[in-house]
Amino acid sequence: MSTAIRRKGSKQVEDEGTAVSSGHSNKEEKLKDSDSESTKAEKEKQVKKHKKSKKSKVSAWGCIDSCCWLVGYICVTWWILVVLYNALPHSLPQYVTERITGPLPDPPGVTMKKEGLTAKHPVVFVPGIVTGGLELWEGKACADGLFRKRLWGGTFGEIYKRPRCWMEHMSLDNETGLDPEGIRVRPVSGLVAADYFAPGYFVWAVLIENLARIGYEEKSMYMAAYDWRLTFQNTEVRDQSLSRLKNQIESMVQTSGHKAVVIPHSMGSLYFMHFLKWVEAPTPMGGGGGPDWVARHIKANMNIAGPFLGVPKAFAGIFSAEAKDIAVARAIAPGVLDNDIFGLQTIQYIMKVTRTWDSCLSMLPKGGTTIWGNASWSPEEGYDCSTKKSNETDGAVKEQTESGLQIGSHGKPAAHYGRMVAFGKEAAATSYEVIAERKKEVKAPTNTTLRNTTACGDVWTEYQELTWEDVEDIANREIFNADDLAEVLRKVAPKLMARGDENWSFDIADDPSDKKYDHYRYWANPLETTLPNAPDMEVYCLYGVGIPTERSYIYKVSPSSDNCYIPFRIDTSADGDSEGCLKGGVQFVDGDETVPALSAGYVCHAPWKGKTKFNPGGSPSYVREYKHAPPANLLEGRGTQSGSHVDIMGNFALIEDILKVAAGWTGDKVGGDRIYSDLPKWSERIKLKL
Repeated sequence: MSTAIRRKGSKQVEDEGTAVSSGHSNKEEKLKDSDSESTKAEKEKQVKKHKKSKKSKVSAWGCIDSCCWLVGYICVTWWILVVLYNALPHSLPQYVTERITGPLPDPPGVTMKKEGLTAKHPVVFVPGIVTGGLELWEGKACADGLFRKRLWGGTFGEIYKRPRCWMEHMSLDNETGLDPEGIRVRPVSGLVAADYFAPGYFVWAVLIENLARIGYEEKSMYMAAYDWRLTFQNTEVRDQSLSRLKNQIESMVQTSGHKAVVIPHSMGSLYFMHFLKWVEAPTPMGGGGGPDWVARHIKANMNIAGPFLGVPKAFAGIFSAEAKDIAVARAIAPGVLDNDIFGLQTIQYIMKVTRTWDSCLSMLPKGGTTIWGNASWSPEEGYDCSTKKSNETDGAVKEQTESGLQIGSHGKPAAHYGRMVAFGKEAAATSYEVIAERKKEVKAPTNTTLRNTTACGDVWTEYQELTWEDVEDIANREIFNADDLAEVLRKVAPKLMARGDENWSFDIADDPSDKKYDHYRYWANPLETTLPNAPDMEVYCLYGVGIPTERSYIYKVSPSSDNCYIPFRIDTSADGDSEGCLKGGVQFVDGDETVPALSAGYVCHAPWKGKTKFNPGGSPSYVREYKHAPPANLLEGRGTQSGSHVDIMGNFALIEDILKVAAGWTGDKVGGDRIYSDLPKWSERIKLKL
């Protein structure tokens, strides 16, 4: 109604304005303009009010409508999921995989249960280096909130949140090899200590699950967790880990009425070797179990991927904080790992931390040139990675060039695996006579400037204590065999090797029963100690083959104006023209990608085979190799036929062998020796008195 009045008034004013003559006064025109502006403003106000009222009503109804639709969406989605859950197989990944690759085989535990196998012998797992979890019990202020949280294993979240703090707590004291002041990091206990290394990445989990399928429970399985950073004897000094293992085995044997089956993996094989001597040795150095403790308590020692004679990559890790993968990364992105990226000099920090882990020294090559060869020969000489076969004539030297470069019968430079480290590609293949002649020439150092500097701060490594003359002296030797490795490390890592010489030995004993070898520094070397006098204890060497594995390295000196950097690195430009699978500065042989087959299998094939000076009790020993077959597709995950160093823990054939022995089978019934590699031929070339 008000709107009609306004319209009427507006029209009346308009009519009156029309009747008035053009001579009206200015006052009337102003009144007209004022009235017009007032009317327009009032009209706009009413329109806005009307729109606001309409919008309010729409919003109110829209909110209710949205809520109804949301509830409807949830209900419909829920019912769709319920239908799909009941219509599709319970394991969709398995269903998809089977549709592509065909039906999957039953897990070993299911198969063995169908065959009537049941749990019998208690089982003890001994994890290797790196795979066991470590947690914080006491730390510095930067580690607030991390009490009993994993610093190693699990998600590794603290590496990204506070890397410097994490590295400080993962390091040991570089003088004592034990805890730094104010820091206590301890092994996680229970099966969860090493069932998974990280979420989704199994270690022992698959084996545990399959043991459970034939009747095993937590009371009949034990994870012998220990701090893998320490020397083996120090795990007893600090944590009483060896005593706990002894007590646990005794308890399980007494409860079950059966001897234990012990399953070490990787470095755990060396740790358990140490335990076998410790447990029978008199106190205080040993466990005081007496000379027949092992015979009364251990049914079988089933070593998975055991580095009994060491691994060459252990030297590379200490010498230059790298192996194949790190060297490739440095080549792809030069300087990235060495420079101060986000305040973190990666390689230097890796070296600083790992050189406090004394356990790394336990895996240095053992047996010297007798086992690993020298500048002129090696057991694996002639191995051809391209065909995965060897030929007796392949490694023979057919001719020699004027420069001394040796050419094999295949027309390519000959590979000399005994030269574990060679500075330059030429030195790796040149005849030893030529190299020896060059060594007679005295080479003056080109730079004698001291490398040490206080500017390195907390990234300080022992390389800063060398002069350039020291660096060049090492490089000018050109080649190093297994006997030379410890000597080189004493020069570049003196603190680590000072502790190492008290705890490890890498030689061969003429008479391992000599009282000299009753000291714990010899107990992890199978060539300087004896197996216990336990004629009924079976010893297995279980490992993968068919994967190129690091055997020797070509290095170079890499000068830099940065005094904090590491002067030696693998020469990734040395590539591809020898029968030894030279690639990226690394020469490969057969193995499981980490441990060469020679190291994993030789002791079971020769020194421990039958009654020898290394096996006085005549414990039966078996070599069981597993030929590597990668997964056919991504849906198979890490594969059920893998021979890789860690992935082999999910190998169905390996798990079946373990289940059979745990259920009471003997090694002969399992199948005895099974060898795919050239291990028998390599063993014949090693002239070791047994």
